[in-house]
Amino acid sequence: MRAVFNAPEDPMRVAIRDGAPEPDPAPDEAIIEVHAFSLNRGELALLATRPAAWRPGQDVAGTVIRAAANGTGPAVGSRVVGLVEQAGWAERVAVAADRLAEIPSGVETIAAATLGIAGRTALNTVRLGGALLGRRVLVIGAAGGLGRFQVQLAAQGGAEVVAVSRRAGAVADLGELGADAVVSRTEDAPGLFDLVLDGVGGRATEAAVQKVAPSGTVVLIGASEREPARVALTDFFGHENAALRTYFSYAEQAPVNGDLSFLLGLLREGRLRADIGFTGPWETLPQALDALAEGRVDGKAVLTLQ
Repeated sequence: MRAVFNAPEDPMRVAIRDGAPEPDPAPDEAIIEVHAFSLNRGELALLATRPAAWRPGQDVAGTVIRAAANGTGPAVGSRVVGLVEQAGWAERVAVAADRLAEIPSGVETIAAATLGIAGRTALNTVRLGGALLGRRVLVIGAAGGLGRFQVQLAAQGGAEVVAVSRRAGAVADLGELGADAVVSRTEDAPGLFDLVLDGVGGRATEAAVQKVAPSGTVVLIGASEREPARVALTDFFGHENAALRTYFSYAEQAPVNGDLSFLLGLLREGRLRADIGFTGPWETLPQALDALAEGRVDGKAVLTLQ
């Protein structure tokens, strides 16, 4: 079958090649014929650090062509979205049944493909704020796929949401998604916030600490800003007992299939919008990676297999 391979020696950085081995599923894994996959910023770092011939890809959507042998999970013919650790950018992939969810009618496959990393991370980082009704949430890096989901989910939880984005063209979109205000710098966000979701890192984290309310929470999610943050105990004067914590999607304990099913239900009901800022056939993967690295994708990048 054809699959994407890491190719650090190639100017395009990745290559779609024939001859990849067919997936050999465990008893609890189904084989999915992949119709679409989405890209995540974390995969840029993985491609830069993994060896040649490593196979990337985490978010996939497609059709079950072989159900799990142990009888669990979706049946053959089901449209599904799934989450794997690697090797998802291929014509076929084995996915554990408890990491799959059926796509309901009315939800497009390319929209479902956005949910694995970005949607699930947004869901579980917003949950870290607890009950949000009447509380204030700051989303840093709000124009990307993750940030757009965070804005929507926090707003649905009843929070007042302020979005931070340097992309002038995203202001109207973020307002439509539920942001009460959009600012270009974290420092310009008015007041203090019970929950600060930092999808950028570096200097943004320093600014985030200055915007968290006493006993509030700052969640570190992204690291696109390469200059490390410098934070000291004295920076928390006026923000006493605030928590500074990390979130790594691979360590999340919530059931993957449950999270994906919940998010798919929101898509079906029109309560969640999957904004896709780059789409095309998977042969355009190098261009999609460049656009993502350069911050030119408003929302998610999703590629399709013909």
